[in-house]
Amino acid sequence: MNWKTLSSQYINKHTYFTARKDVCEMPDGKIVDEYFVVELPTSVCALAITENNEVILAEQYRHPLEETIIEIPGGFVDAGESTATAIARELMEETGYRFSDYIYLGRVAANPGVLNNYTDLYLATGGKKVASQSLDANEEIKVKLLPLETVKQMLLNNQIKQALHVSCLFYAFNKLESL
Repeated sequence: MNWKTLSSQYINKHTYFTARKDVCEMPDGKIVDEYFVVELPTSVCALAITENNEVILAEQYRHPLEETIIEIPGGFVDAGESTATAIARELMEETGYRFSDYIYLGRVAANPGVLNNYTDLYLATGGKKVASQSLDANEEIKVKLLPLETVKQMLLNNQIKQALHVSCLFYAFNKLESL
């Protein structure tokens, strides 16, 4: 049932936006002349809960949407880095918190019709503030601390717009109920 890639041509190569045009052959022999794929590194995100049982949210402007939205912390996995190491690093960079426990929740694909990457989802608990934020040059993140129940209501009221983060929150809240 897999397609055979007959050729690939890169349109753009950049760390955060690599795009290619593939020519593929379907199992029935039909040729797909142009199939566009955006290559991205694996990413991670977490429902991060402090030792005071508050959820850490990240408020930031997202230029493609031209609006400021509420998200959970996360980011891309560096080359050679495990996703467990990446989520700990991202949480420290974006929030300044270190966590005592990380629970792997699963893996989802944002848009497998175009994007080739996965996002690994985590629940981080026991967060303690140990440092200041250490943001990338193009990041401006305002950390918000909210009660678990408030964040659950925000999720159910469609106030969290980032789809991968919505998936993580649903899995994390489900996991919390079973702990």
